[in-house]
Amino acid sequence: MAGIGYGRQRQADIYLAGVRGEKPRVPQSAATLEQQAERAMSKEGFAYIAGGAGLETTLKANRAAFERVRIVPRMLRGPATRELGIELFGRTLPAPLLLAPIGVLEMAHRDADVAVARAAAAEGVPMIFSSQASRALEECAAAMGDAPRWFQLYMSTSDDLVRSFVSRAERAGCEAIVVTLDTTMLGWRLRDLDLGYLPFLAGKGIAQYVTDPVFQRLVDDAPPPERGAVTPGAVRALWRLARAYPGSTWANLRSPRPRQAVRTFLDVFARPSLNWHDLALVRDATKLPILLKGILHPDDARRALDEGVDGIVVSNHGGRQVDGSVGSLDVLPAIAEAVGGRAPILLDSGIRGGADVFKALALGATAVLIGRPYCYGLAVAGESGVREVIQNFIADLDLTLGLSGCASLAEVGGELVEIT
Repeated sequence: MAGIGYGRQRQADIYLAGVRGEKPRVPQSAATLEQQAERAMSKEGFAYIAGGAGLETTLKANRAAFERVRIVPRMLRGPATRELGIELFGRTLPAPLLLAPIGVLEMAHRDADVAVARAAAAEGVPMIFSSQASRALEECAAAMGDAPRWFQLYMSTSDDLVRSFVSRAERAGCEAIVVTLDTTMLGWRLRDLDLGYLPFLAGKGIAQYVTDPVFQRLVDDAPPPERGAVTPGAVRALWRLARAYPGSTWANLRSPRPRQAVRTFLDVFARPSLNWHDLALVRDATKLPILLKGILHPDDARRALDEGVDGIVVSNHGGRQVDGSVGSLDVLPAIAEAVGGRAPILLDSGIRGGADVFKALALGATAVLIGRPYCYGLAVAGESGVREVIQNFIADLDLTLGLSGCASLAEVGGELVEIT
């Protein structure tokens, strides 16, 4: 794509395909993409992925924050091509994009995390494996070859399980550990509550756990599950769990172990008492870079650096945890000032296009995490859908960079945006 730049080449490919009567499977519009994903997914799956906490005002705040930032293009600078690459923890990346950890991807597509892993590897963009994955991290790593990947960690109530997850991530070639801070409990998510649906109870999104030897020992030690009332709904739930759990469906129907594993997961998944001192557990378990995800206050960013953390992810969990929270982009400038260049700052929550990436970089981010858009691409077109979403983001960023008068990301700064 050298010569005319990534964005123009991507445009040319789409328009030339149009001459042959071919249209992209993945819509360019974020809103249209979400609508198509909703049609492709079950109502429970879409509610889980698309929904936010409470009245979803934090979802709205994330988008409103980006809409308040306006790009101020500069003219007559003539960048014929743009350099989009960055270096992050010793790895050169083709663009300042990573795929955010999203749990229970099987609700979007049967190939789930493995399809995303292949797409990320093909585009050279790091994927952050989720603790709540539908496919084990080892399987995803095998699908990626030597492509970059990280691991997102929920701090379990079991220290041994935390150590085991981190050790597995290291052996699978993950290059950083991202500790999520803002999900010590599940937020009050109205869409899921109205449907009475939590995927983990159906055995979905717990692949990292059921493939872990420490977790299996915890299941061995757990008391047998209580027998509930036999109702048509309970029978359907048991059937879904038996199909989702590893092994023979018929054997799982006769065994209490799948229900025991789900009960154990619910007992150990979250650590409501999580505090700064608990981070020592992760640091002692690995020499990999550690990033804290969920930072929204400058004082927490300063404390993180004081604790020896290697990077910050400014995030409100895509609006899924606290209703009425600040938008992630709103707090980015203050956090960037507090960090003062001492560590990389990544940002997620609300990013829907390349211009959003540009705005985040201008306000102090080193890179961004893409979340729901790639999940929607997965729902619409599987692996190729994820690839198209990545390509569209990079193309949009490349064109925005050039049209704003910048030849590289190093030229993107606060003077190119204004906040209204």
